[in-house]
Amino acid sequence: MDAQQTRSILTVALMAAFADGNKDEREREAIRRLAETLGADSGVDMPALYRDVLLGKPEIATVVSALETPELRQYAYEMAVGVANADGAQGAAETAFLQRLAQALGLSQQAAQATAGAASAVADAAFDADDGIVAPAEGVGQSTSPVQGAVLGKASISDAEMDRVILKASITNAALELLPETIASMAIIPLQMRLVYRIGQSYGYAMDRTHAKDFIATLGVGLTSQYVEQFGRKLLGGLLGGVAGGLGRTLGRQAASSGLTFATTYAIGRVAQRYYAGGRTLDAAMLKQTFNALLAEARGMAPRYQSEIEQAARTIDTRNLVSLVRQG
Repeated sequence: MDAQQTRSILTVALMAAFADGNKDEREREAIRRLAETLGADSGVDMPALYRDVLLGKPEIATVVSALETPELRQYAYEMAVGVANADGAQGAAETAFLQRLAQALGLSQQAAQATAGAASAVADAAFDADDGIVAPAEGVGQSTSPVQGAVLGKASISDAEMDRVILKASITNAALELLPETIASMAIIPLQMRLVYRIGQSYGYAMDRTHAKDFIATLGVGLTSQYVEQFGRKLLGGLLGGVAGGLGRTLGRQAASSGLTFATTYAIGRVAQRYYAGGRTLDAAMLKQTFNALLAEARGMAPRYQSEIEQAARTIDTRNLVSLVRQG
């Protein structure tokens, strides 16, 4: 992939991130910081791309004209679908953008629908109620009422089992970060939401998609920006698609990003545990402060689990990501 092709795909990523026009200021700022970081790491003028997308409103057909192979065009579309679904709610504007993008890329309707369907299935798997922790009540939402047969703030599983749930999700997400397939990145955020969903339910709270998403956003973890970062680092590291030398080369190049994904997921889980065990009394400032402290701690933990992360990466079948998320 040459520099112009890399630039084209990254531009599509940013266009997808802002397609709905409704990104709040926190997410915009996260994407702006990300553009600066990726630009410094790669030599690509990401801040300029960021400004071009927001102010210049580039034409999709012009942006993707450099993507000459079917593989590159498919990557661009998969990445855009992942960005549009990162916050768990694809709006009408995002759907329209994806339709225009598929047309500009020359993708068949069948291929586009298959990609969108796979992403939606992985995202929806995060909120499968049959999670083996507690049975949810009818019509659950964001109420403070306990789920049926549960006591608010009292976990339905042991501390050891809670530790296992959080650690397993962290290792799995770090392993997904090592895989070159685009669909692997699409499963990371659903697994984080799944983790919050399961922990909230384990402490007796009725949970839904919005609650899990808002909790993660309150911690300062941008959903869209997180996905763009995961995809961008794989793209700039030359890891997407088939990698010569297989997983071995991937492990060397993606170790740092994998460690950060481990730490982010682990810190999300631990903060969620404290939040729901304490009766949801922590305010937004305290949640963010606690998350940042736990994130620093978890980054130091990640190297201890490197061998387990690598083993998990070797055993993950990306054709079965829906089951992987449900079991997360």
